[in-house]
Amino acid sequence: MTNSDALSRLLAERDWLLADGATGTQLFNMGLSAGEPPELWNVDHPDRIRRLYSDAVEAGSDLFLTNSFGGNASRLKLHNAQDRVFELNRLAAEIGREVADASGRTVIVAGSMGPTGDIMAPMGTLTHESAVEMFHEQAEGLKAGGADVLWSETISAPEELKAASEAAKLADMPWCGTMSFDTAGRTMMGLTSAGLAALAGRLAQKPLAFGANCGVGSSDLLRTVLGFEGTNIPVIAKGNAGIPKYHDGHIHYDGTPELMADYACLARDSGATIIGGCCGTTPDHLRSMRAALETRPRGDRPTLEQITEKLGGFSSESDGTDGAGPAPRITRRRART
Repeated sequence: MTNSDALSRLLAERDWLLADGATGTQLFNMGLSAGEPPELWNVDHPDRIRRLYSDAVEAGSDLFLTNSFGGNASRLKLHNAQDRVFELNRLAAEIGREVADASGRTVIVAGSMGPTGDIMAPMGTLTHESAVEMFHEQAEGLKAGGADVLWSETISAPEELKAASEAAKLADMPWCGTMSFDTAGRTMMGLTSAGLAALAGRLAQKPLAFGANCGVGSSDLLRTVLGFEGTNIPVIAKGNAGIPKYHDGHIHYDGTPELMADYACLARDSGATIIGGCCGTTPDHLRSMRAALETRPRGDRPTLEQITEKLGGFSSESDGTDGAGPAPRITRRRART
């Protein structure tokens, strides 16, 4: 049974929480084919989804995201499954609820809601009303399945994040939101870290936590987290396990468990409260992150030099907040892997 106050209580009790790692990376390792919608596995291979969640919990995650990233009508329409939104999201959360309740401790089931893949009007065809409707439909399925909180992630457009927050309010669910800063410190639609911090504070349905996920590498993500300074809302950091490299027909991430352990502690010291991984982050990475967070003392807020010394250089000179970032560009958002 869901408890919508569970995340708020954990945030009040703990000074950091470990989130999960990569959904796509793990599912590809289980046999998911490129282009295959992972949400259908909630019906066709529930045992694999159960394992996905269990692996994160056993590695020490306090919170994991459901297998519903592309579970909105726009994304599912690409696979002629747009009439299965409620069913697929409910099952994603139901399997998660079972795993969390069997863990013997408080584990948060976060209902993942990725972007629609459409461009918001007036530049594109997606209206505010239709975006709210799509996210609300997804949110109701996740709520019915027992999710504790809704979790919008890898969002690029502030308008889409606003729509997700309104959908959460309609569903009477708490929510968290993360955006992806992958274009010289900005989202693809041009928002900076300072812009997101300001937006999060003025949304009608304020998030329990907000932050950044995916993007380029863990160094860039922590530079973004430093840009959230001054907010009184808990911050989320979910960085990729290193930099993607193409090898033998597959994308691999070069971040070792040791690097991600350093990243996790630097994220905590940078001000993040909910710390996890995104693309390329496996249970082995999570175990190292948990051990480091539990055993290494909290340090001072790191400098950019300390971040690059530990995690490698930035992908761009600017973090976007100085106005030196690129002009926004319009593109379709990729799926979280």
